Amino acid sequence: MTTNMNEQEMQTRTSGVTRRSFLAGVGALGALGVLGGLSGCAPQTQEEAAQGSPESNESYDAVIVGTGGAGLSAAIAAYDKGLTNIVVLEKMSAYGGNTNFSSSGMNASETIFQADQNIEDSNDLFAQETLDGGHNTGDPELVAFMCDNSAGAIEWLDDLGITLDNITLTGGMSVHRCHRPTDGSAVGLTLVPGLVAALNNRNIPIRMDCEATELVKDGDAVTGVVVKEDNKTKTLNARAVILATGGLGANQEMVTKYRPDLAGYVTTNQPGATGDGYVMAENAGAQLVQMDQIQIHPTVEQDTSTLVAEGVRGGGAILVNSEGNRFFDEMSTRDKVSAAELEQPGSFAWCVFDQQVYDNNKAIAKYDSAGIVKQGADTAALAQEIGVDAEALAATVAAYNAITTDGATDEFGRTEGCIAFADGNMYAIKVAPGIHHAMGGIRINVKNEALDENGNPIPGLYAAGEVTGGIHGNNRIGGNAVCDIEVFGKNVGEVVAEALS
Repeated sequence: MTTNMNEQEMQTRTSGVTRRSFLAGVGALGALGVLGGLSGCAPQTQEEAAQGSPESNESYDAVIVGTGGAGLSAAIAAYDKGLTNIVVLEKMSAYGGNTNFSSSGMNASETIFQADQNIEDSNDLFAQETLDGGHNTGDPELVAFMCDNSAGAIEWLDDLGITLDNITLTGGMSVHRCHRPTDGSAVGLTLVPGLVAALNNRNIPIRMDCEATELVKDGDAVTGVVVKEDNKTKTLNARAVILATGGLGANQEMVTKYRPDLAGYVTTNQPGATGDGYVMAENAGAQLVQMDQIQIHPTVEQDTSTLVAEGVRGGGAILVNSEGNRFFDEMSTRDKVSAAELEQPGSFAWCVFDQQVYDNNKAIAKYDSAGIVKQGADTAALAQEIGVDAEALAATVAAYNAITTDGATDEFGRTEGCIAFADGNMYAIKVAPGIHHAMGGIRINVKNEALDENGNPIPGLYAAGEVTGGIHGNNRIGGNAVCDIEVFGKNVGEVVAEALS
């Protein structure tokens, strides 16, 4: 059974039309009662508040910083392994972080759902394609661990009521292994509320508007975290701290520190993705790796910063330039598609698709309701609507259809996700590259231990999710982020529970 919040309701609560409006509606979250199990920080006395003295009378076995997929999964896994004195911190007024906007799905291999659908796959192939997609700059040990444990994570989620059995294809993958909710909707809209429900069922506290600012150390060991909440500062003591704070995509200053060439790019990230975890970890002695590896995604609507999911292209959509011509293999890796797109007139493209693609990708209805989808009754009408040459677009569609209908060889080398567009309604979304994902971050091992520059674990400090680095190398395959946060989020919870038992 799939746990899934109404898509429009979740959209209103977290994203609205753009990431820029993320904060506008979050106040309604508490009133609607969707954050059950929350706990505020213990109040200071008036004397303490007046003096500004930090409290340090709270102690936990583990403090988890961040409520994206990694942090929520870590809390559940740790609790189920017997570690119950835990707390999850969230600096924003809404939970979920960037996971709310995860759209394509979760890549996984050798899964029960692939077997049910007679999809042949292997962990070794998944790992090899992940390494190839990152141009062999990812850590092979971390990649192998992620892929080998991906099927287990899919089953673990299913046991939590989060069923991802609708399987599609993403760029850089040769096998259908991108797992989505049954109805084909964006995965984040199912994953986040499902995980939060699991926390609530276990009475695991989530402390909202509680910002972690600094890690506390005793010698080499991390022993707690300093937080700001209700304009007060306090220390939460902990035997272990798990950083699941996400990336840096919403911090333009930090982005341009590592990648000056990305100045001025829009971002798909939510406003809380400001790189706090990197700073705290580095100050505590952790090594940061591949920080210049910041991924731009090729299909971002620029006015609203809306990410058009990879699954739209995987389901058959094509990219055409302002002249109505295709220019690249749409199913290539994100870095290559983005580079090709930037070479086109105006440095943008139209993502073009028919009614079949529209109906098979539930996320498109959300894009349409946001007003970013153009429509024509046929190819000629669409060409007029988007201002491209009608004859050129008709020829482009005919050549693309021939790949499926006549077995023609695509001049751009596309072999995956091809369909023949049907007569009737045609659609297009104007897209260009936007800042999407940080591949660099805290160096970890397969126990999710944060490592120093000598490769030694920092006692008491763990990390999972986008705040970590080295897994994806210099290019992340679509669908691998959710696999990363779920496999390593679940893993770190279990590792910490075992270490502290």
